[in-house]
Amino acid sequence: MSVLSGKKILLGISGGIAAYKTPLIVRLLKSQGAEVKIVMTPAAKGFVTPLTLSTLSNHPVYSTFTEQLHDNPVWNDHVELGKWADLFLIAPATSNTLSSMVHAKCNNLLIATYLSCNCPVYIAPSMDLDMYAHPANQQNIEELKRIGKKVLSVGEGFLASGLFGKGRMLEPEEIISQITKDLKSVLPLYGKKVLITAGPTFEPIDPVRFIGNYSSGKMGFALAEEACQLGANVTLISGPCALEASPEIERYNISTAEEMYHLALDHFTESDIVIAAAAVADFKPQHVGNQKIKKEAEIQSIQLEKTRDVLYDMGKLKQKQFLVGFALETEYETNNAIQKIKSKNLDAIVLNSLNDHGAGFSGDSNKVTYIDKNEIITPFELKSKILVAKDIFSQILSHNE
Repeated sequence: MSVLSGKKILLGISGGIAAYKTPLIVRLLKSQGAEVKIVMTPAAKGFVTPLTLSTLSNHPVYSTFTEQLHDNPVWNDHVELGKWADLFLIAPATSNTLSSMVHAKCNNLLIATYLSCNCPVYIAPSMDLDMYAHPANQQNIEELKRIGKKVLSVGEGFLASGLFGKGRMLEPEEIISQITKDLKSVLPLYGKKVLITAGPTFEPIDPVRFIGNYSSGKMGFALAEEACQLGANVTLISGPCALEASPEIERYNISTAEEMYHLALDHFTESDIVIAAAAVADFKPQHVGNQKIKKEAEIQSIQLEKTRDVLYDMGKLKQKQFLVGFALETEYETNNAIQKIKSKNLDAIVLNSLNDHGAGFSGDSNKVTYIDKNEIITPFELKSKILVAKDIFSQILSHNE
């Protein structure tokens, strides 16, 4: 899930040739889960139509202080527009728009909205080479920076005049990337590396059959998404499941406990927080058939051997890492979970009980108890796994403050 998901973005468009790129800005913001409203200057409508922008944003486009509705004037409230936004992006920002912003020249709805908003403001300048370099424009840019506005750099290349140099608006992808980076930089896990394991493992008996479990991977994936929302660089190692992860998450797919073991240890050293939410098989067949075992074959038993304990070995290697395990128990739940903390050198464990209705495998809900290494026990009520993931990270963050 993108850090832009659920954000209310107000896009201000002024009358420059780079306005033709703004439909892509809208598409990129929407694709990352943002809600987008648009205010444009009258001059901007000569470069990109309100109909195009309205269709892409699923909102009316505002360009004048009043609109005619059934022969009745309707006020476009610039104050409410400014209060609605979590972030105001002005792209392109022409020389005239920059000047009006600096000098509070309230000559159109875009500037009136800018002067009324209290949210972060991003400005993407766009003008020709010599115009951009002119001391008056550079002075306006510096003044906007001084009062706390985020003025983006400009691109270099061929301009509408045919000249080559600095002045073109950054590409939409570059603008969104910069906003995303800045939003992440204030999040509690920004710059941290989080490793999460999820899902089951399948231990083959022959090319057709395997020993597995009912894990859906939903809890681990919810944890990965929450870590991403908190600004972390997330690595997700997943057993077989049909779930999708956000593009920002680095995902590896495995099948067996042995594959999980090697991949998890490969990423462990560089990680800051490790959450082992996968339901890794404890046993595997000693011998795996090269061919499908026929029904007619006389098999008295399948000999099993223990798989390697990845959580135990991560506990032995632990240095800076905050290591969290999961325990699914059916009896003596709390005692077994505390013993697991001690035996595997964990910082905390998340306890599930199959005795709790609605908790455990497959479903979308879970009921967990968070136990830290000091044996402080924090129970949580039954709730969605998405909310459980928030609870778990709330506990982790409180230990890392």
